Parts: sequence; structure tokens; C-alpha cells
Amino acid sequence: MGGHDHHGHHQHDHNHAHDHDHDHSHGLGHAHVHAPVNFGKAFAIGITLNTALVVAEAIYGYLGNSTALLADAGHNLSDVLGLVVAWGASIAAKRAPSGRFTYGFRASTILAALANAVFLLTATGAIGWEAILRLREPEPVAGVTVMVVAGIGILINGSTAMLFASGRKDDINIEGAYLHMAADAAVSLGVVVSAALIIWTGWLWLDPLTSLVICASILWGTTSLLRGSIDMSMAAAPKGTDLVAIRAFLLARPGVSAIHDLHVWPISTTETALTCHLVMPAGTVDAFLMETAEMLRASFRIGHTTLQVETHPDNGCALARDDVV
Repeated sequence: MGGHDHHGHHQHDHNHAHDHDHDHSHGLGHAHVHAPVNFGKAFAIGITLNTALVVAEAIYGYLGNSTALLADAGHNLSDVLGLVVAWGASIAAKRAPSGRFTYGFRASTILAALANAVFLLTATGAIGWEAILRLREPEPVAGVTVMVVAGIGILINGSTAMLFASGRKDDINIEGAYLHMAADAAVSLGVVVSAALIIWTGWLWLDPLTSLVICASILWGTTSLLRGSIDMSMAAAPKGTDLVAIRAFLLARPGVSAIHDLHVWPISTTETALTCHLVMPAGTVDAFLMETAEMLRASFRIGHTTLQVETHPDNGCALARDDVV
């Protein structure tokens, strides 16, 4: 009976959570609702500017014989790919559920963050290999050309990073785009400094060395993105979710004598779902279920709650034990 009662409620709660997303400006809902407005333009600008930069850096890196500039071009190319994937995912996440995809394509934001991390690691490996070869046999570099092109790179990457800065706290997908751009600005700065030092000192090995430092910085920045996106792919409760507090909150609800089979998982990089079985000897009403779902949304940022109510603690629910998924 509890399960049936709840069924009608869940439909309501689903819409209910979305009505509230609009005024939930500090929370995850904010990024979800406003992403197409803010970030569509940011993605378009970022992709256009960075594509132009990749072409310029590849041409001048080749002509000026600079692995550092080619490394920067490779890094920026991985970024363009990453931005395309992240943008596609943020659009796909808005699609309504249909057919077998009962959550729509919300989880594509998780896949995009994962793909982004993999792009970066792949580009880094290729650049690092080239730099190691070059360290053994340094070659002359056209320093001034390299400085000018990399300087333009700082401006483009820095300004693109700022476009994504506001959304990075709320969405790992936007954070991926932001990290990429911020790292790129730092990388371009490194290239400018190394080119200036080569002009000043004539130390040609500085060019491939800069390239390797670039690689190390990318690897450092990518690990958290990789770990976070793998966790989400494994349906781990989103970072910052206090499962102990959620368990205590549900147990403290009036009429609840025990709970089991509590699951919290990410539907997308911005939305969280929860299911739980509540043992309530006196049964329950829809109002209790709606109120509980609303409190979970307000306190724990959980937008999709499904609760199963059981009236007898010894009904032999197969999921009662904690070691059963």
C-alpha cells in the first residue's frame, strides 16, 4: 500500500523539485536550469577562439621549430574536443526522457567529464614523448614568433576560462571546461617565459623542458576530474553528500521505526536521486511522502526521491540487510 500511495506522489515530487530549481540559486539546480542560457554562448565562443588558436599555434610552432608551441597547440586541440563534448552533453542533459532512456540523457554530462579527462591524458602523453626526443637533440627556436603567438593564447584561454568560472562549483562538466581553459592560459604563459629565456640565454633545451612542465601540470589537474567522473560513473553518492545525516534524518521522521535499502546516486553531474525503504508500522499518507521529499531537496539537494513504505518490520523484505544492494 505504501509503495502504491507513493507512486502518485513521485510524479508530483518530480515536477515539484523542478518548480523549485528556479529559486534555488545557490544550489545544483541553478547550474542545471541556467546552463543553456549562460554556457551555450560560452561554449560557442570558446570553441571558435580556441580552434583559431590551435591553427595559429600549429602553423607557427612548425615554422618556428618550437615543441613548446606545438605542445600548446596539442593541448588546445584536446580542449576544443573537450568543449565540444561538454557542450553536447549539457544540451543532451536537457532532453526529455523517452523510450528506454527513462532519465533522458542526463548522464551524458558524467560521460563527457570522463571523456574530457581521457582526452587530456592522451594529448599529454603525445606531447611528453616529443619533448623527451627533443631534449636529446635541441634545435633552434624562433623565439619572438613563439612569444607573440603564445601571448595571444594567454588572452584567449584566460577570457574563455572566465566565461565558465561561475558554473564550476555546481557542475563537474562545466568545471571540466573551466579547468581546461585555466590550465591552457597557464601553459601559454609558460611558453612565453621559455621563449623569452631562449632569446636571452640561448638555452635551446628550455623549449622541450617547458613542454614537459606543461605535461606535468596537465596531469596534476586532470587526476581530480578523472577520479570525480569515475566515481559518478560508478553511481557513488555525489561529493559532499552526507549519507550519515540522510540516514539519521529519515529515521527521525515521525512514524518511521527503521529504514533499509538506502541508495543515493547521481542522475547527471547536477542532479541527485534517492531511494529508500521505510518501516512505518502505522502506515502513512501522501502528505508525509511529499514533505519528506521536499525536506530532502532543501537540506540535501536531492531532487528525485522514491520512498517505499512497509508496515511490518518482519515482512522479510529481501533488501533489509545492509550488505544487500
